[in-house]
Amino acid sequence: MSSPPDFDPSVPIGRGLVLRNPVAVASGTFGFGLEAEAMGQIDHLGAIFSKGTTVEPRPGNRPPRIAETSSGMLNSIGLQNPGVELVAREYAPRWADWPVPVLVNVAGASVEEYVRVVSRLDRLPGVAGFELNISCPNIAHGLDFGTEPGAAARCTAAARAATELPLVVKLSPNVTDIAEIGHAVEDAGADAVSAVNTYLGMKISLRRRRPVLPGAGTAGLSGPAIKPMALAAVARLRRVLTIPILGIGGVASAEDALEYLVAGADAVQVGTANFSDPSASRKVLEGCLEFARSQGLGRWSDLRWRGPEEAGTA
Repeated sequence: MSSPPDFDPSVPIGRGLVLRNPVAVASGTFGFGLEAEAMGQIDHLGAIFSKGTTVEPRPGNRPPRIAETSSGMLNSIGLQNPGVELVAREYAPRWADWPVPVLVNVAGASVEEYVRVVSRLDRLPGVAGFELNISCPNIAHGLDFGTEPGAAARCTAAARAATELPLVVKLSPNVTDIAEIGHAVEDAGADAVSAVNTYLGMKISLRRRRPVLPGAGTAGLSGPAIKPMALAAVARLRRVLTIPILGIGGVASAEDALEYLVAGADAVQVGTANFSDPSASRKVLEGCLEFARSQGLGRWSDLRWRGPEEAGTA
């Protein structure tokens, strides 16, 4: 998978961490990378963002937890994970031998819980950085830190104080102005942002006359259905942020990824596509490199749209 001559495919995302290419895999869609390693599907990646990790193990929400929709998927997994101690003891040592950096997605119900996870994993070999999940719509309090600038800033600042490793903050699209939240976390010390997490959605069973998923019936919508909205969010953030942006939402082809780079992303995360095709990220990268070769690019930022100050204006 060679790069074009005189083309630099790498992407810096802060504090000395440089991804060798702009194609990563999104948290919650790749587990902790162990199954993909066994299938030989990690060597090409720019980065792996691990499954969400909390202080204590979580069983997740009761089934059913996934529902297919038109051009997308609803999930209400509920941050099922084995807890930070197992991640530190068993997974991090394996990551240390991998050729790709692993950033641990961190979740919690309080600022203290975020800090405890970060502090436990900080400086462990195999942990290249952190992605703060302040935007999960599938658990109680999951959006508490992601929808209000002050709360987002407090959580980010507390995690920043606990580590010198790269800190990425994953933003929720379920807000009035995502740029306001982006500003808050940048000012609080975030090195980059991931945009976006899932949109809140619902699927109805007409036969049963109720939502397909239990509880409130809502869940996180991902996949191609959200790409136009996620692109707009990335473009909005690019107008106001100076830090790198990792675009997420419906990336299933090289064309999808390249559209995010045009809109203002520095890199992308392949998510839902991993479920239907474990080699999706490899195909995305190959297509992006071929496009760079055909266009004679020098770097990915050559693609960036230089549009109006306010994206999305009529």
